[in-house]
Amino acid sequence: MKELDRLQLMTRIAERRLTRRRAAGLLNMSERQVRRLYRAFVRDGAAGLGSRRRGRPSPRRLPAATQERALALLRERYADFGPTFAHQKLTEEHDLTLSVETLRAWMIAADVWVPRVQRARRSYQPRERRACRGELIQIDGSDHKWFEDRGPGCTLLVYIDDATSEIMELCFADVESTFDYFHATRRYLERHGKPMAFYSDRHSIFHVQARDRAQGGSGLSQFGRALRDLNIDSICANSPQAKGRVERANGTLQDRLVKELRLQGISSPAEAEPFLPVFMADHNCRFATPARVAHDAHRALHPDEDLTQIFTLQESRLITAKLTVNYKRGLYLLEDTVENRRLRRTSALVSEAADGTVTIRGNGRVLPYRLHPRDQAVLVPGVVVAHEHLDGAFAWIAAQQRERDAARLANPKITLRAKQRIRTAAAPL
Repeated sequence: MKELDRLQLMTRIAERRLTRRRAAGLLNMSERQVRRLYRAFVRDGAAGLGSRRRGRPSPRRLPAATQERALALLRERYADFGPTFAHQKLTEEHDLTLSVETLRAWMIAADVWVPRVQRARRSYQPRERRACRGELIQIDGSDHKWFEDRGPGCTLLVYIDDATSEIMELCFADVESTFDYFHATRRYLERHGKPMAFYSDRHSIFHVQARDRAQGGSGLSQFGRALRDLNIDSICANSPQAKGRVERANGTLQDRLVKELRLQGISSPAEAEPFLPVFMADHNCRFATPARVAHDAHRALHPDEDLTQIFTLQESRLITAKLTVNYKRGLYLLEDTVENRRLRRTSALVSEAADGTVTIRGNGRVLPYRLHPRDQAVLVPGVVVAHEHLDGAFAWIAAQQRERDAARLANPKITLRAKQRIRTAAAPL
């Protein structure tokens, strides 16, 4: 385009329709350079305006031997490496000095590496539905503005039967947490019985990456441990596409349920609880499909399966020689009895319920305890607090800050302006 503009202007100069000074201003160059271009145009025509370097190799071009060596090393040792990683190895291991973009261009031209945008997209083959109801239940949490601007944002826990696409359970929660899934799963089991397996994503609630941090070193999360105690399998999907039924249901719910809640004038999870069974029944009547096999795979709960105990956070702790148990920065003192003395240096099972109640079991029985008074009190700044106790920590912090503000306001030496700043800062937003 630049050379075409020059040709047009030189033609106008030759036709005496444009001055060289005006052309210099349009081309953003000196008048002397315009005269040189015009002489070349008169002498060689349009070819005189082209760059003489066109078709010549760049003086900064790397030698062909360097390119051949780099490509040979890539094919021999780094065939599956990307340009950035390959550039790092060629620079550190083989002392080849070149840029990443140059190496990328060489790799693309030599078909050693294919850019991501040019790769064939992976296709996911459709999976057949399970044969009968209760065989596989897909679960997921959908974070959305369910009540629009009428209420707070929250998460909807969704349970979908794989065989029928039937919504088995809906439950609102502030966030996806272990106790929320405990609550929703317990409601599911009490209503339908035990399915064969739950199908979820790789959220930390369902899947543990580091085995050394898992519950008891078993590789199970707290939710997975609870399902194992109930003889229910837990399956984690490798991709969202694998659990497409619940993902598609989330999209439907974000459209239809939001509008239904608006029509009903519901603006909070508490108000929505009585309406959810009505919505599920209507949705299943419209969209659920019959299973290929009429058999229902749900199993009844056994009398010895205590859901209250199973759906708790459980950790194994050592009973010390002093009949004490350490759990979450708390020191629990067991009763000094003959039976408890036999449990010294053995393992105890510590269970924590959603309300914070702690139960200690040893040798199949509940062990009475009292909490050491020194660990009931002060929150030390900088100490790590577990997320399930964060609300309590903030309540303690707020109380401490109010006490400090009250003490400063009671100081007779403080100025009126300083008191006003304290009151303004303490006022709710």
